[in-house]
Amino acid sequence: MSSAGRQARSVERREVVIVGGGPAGAVTAAWLARGGRDVLVLDRSPTWRWKACGVFASPTAVDELRRLGLDQATIDAIARPVAAMRVETAGAPPVRLTYGAERDPAKAAVGFDRAGLDTALLTAASDAGAEVRLGGSVQEVDPPRLVVVDGEGQHDIEARVLVGADGIRSIVARSVGIDRQPVLDRTALTYHVALPPDWGRDARMLVFDGGYCGLAPVPGDRLNVGIVLGGRWLRRLRTEGAAAVVAEIDPTGLTRCDRIEGAAPVAHRVSRRAGDGWLLVGDAAGFLDPFTGEGLHRALVSARLAATAIERHLAGRTFDLADYERRMRGRFAAKDIVSVIVQGFLARPAAFGYAARRLAARRAVRETMSDVMGDLVPATRAIDPRFLAALLRP
Repeated sequence: MSSAGRQARSVERREVVIVGGGPAGAVTAAWLARGGRDVLVLDRSPTWRWKACGVFASPTAVDELRRLGLDQATIDAIARPVAAMRVETAGAPPVRLTYGAERDPAKAAVGFDRAGLDTALLTAASDAGAEVRLGGSVQEVDPPRLVVVDGEGQHDIEARVLVGADGIRSIVARSVGIDRQPVLDRTALTYHVALPPDWGRDARMLVFDGGYCGLAPVPGDRLNVGIVLGGRWLRRLRTEGAAAVVAEIDPTGLTRCDRIEGAAPVAHRVSRRAGDGWLLVGDAAGFLDPFTGEGLHRALVSARLAATAIERHLAGRTFDLADYERRMRGRFAAKDIVSVIVQGFLARPAAFGYAARRLAARRAVRETMSDVMGDLVPATRAIDPRFLAALLRP
């Protein structure tokens, strides 16, 4: 669009504009609006729709929801307690990761109803005073300006701070030139089936050559099925389609409650998370590994850290957006290394089975790995040479 064309239209000016109304965007908006800031949230979907997204989360994600102010009745309605994640692979006994529940049963992992979670968080943002606009499409981003198209036409919006909360295909990340080719080429497929009456309280992660399948109970007596595929499975997806591949892999054999949704690539990588007048939160800020089930936790934490940085920036502390980058790196760099290590083992079934057998037999090692994956202790514990020696020794 020419500069003359842009100048012909009026420009709406806001303090903070957030592109994306998922958990990260909604929570960022809620924190800022509670502090009295002028916040606009833009999301292209006019209503919530089922899409490929994470549902399993460690207890720390629930802690973040409580910190935001969600009441227990709302949490109970949108989150189903999960006693443990049972990791199963051929040639090794199951590894039961409890995410700290062995020490404190009240600190259970959960399976989320994403329709309920996402709606509750957007409602929290709106109740706090943020304006939420649904159904508009962001066509151009040239920080601090955006061009948005909705039912009333085309609009220019200018923000003092622009937040990209728009997922692994973030238009904000692309516009500032910091999106990078993901390290892993993998595709995720997700859907729900009815929860078998004898299922119990555990979730399961089934590891096979070329991928893995997560099964997590969620509210509404449903079982969320999440399949992550690489290698030869990707070729089959392209030639045979998702339904044919799912029919071969799905361990439940049950009728789907909803359509199969996909996301590709699963991973998203950026060179940095903040710059002059903009920052990224949630999956837009980089996401590596759904196996650890930490996407929702990272979304909620990044939203809280971003809101603090934006508040200080708007109050005149110029460098606080760069401080957000430093805090995110300090908070998640070690966890990313752990994720890379886990993915390395997943790519080699024999190596993964070797590690699984030792985790199953060594309680202290298993509990440390469980705590790291659940973000209950610093991830540096899992890359400590003493821990690796205890895990890998014969």
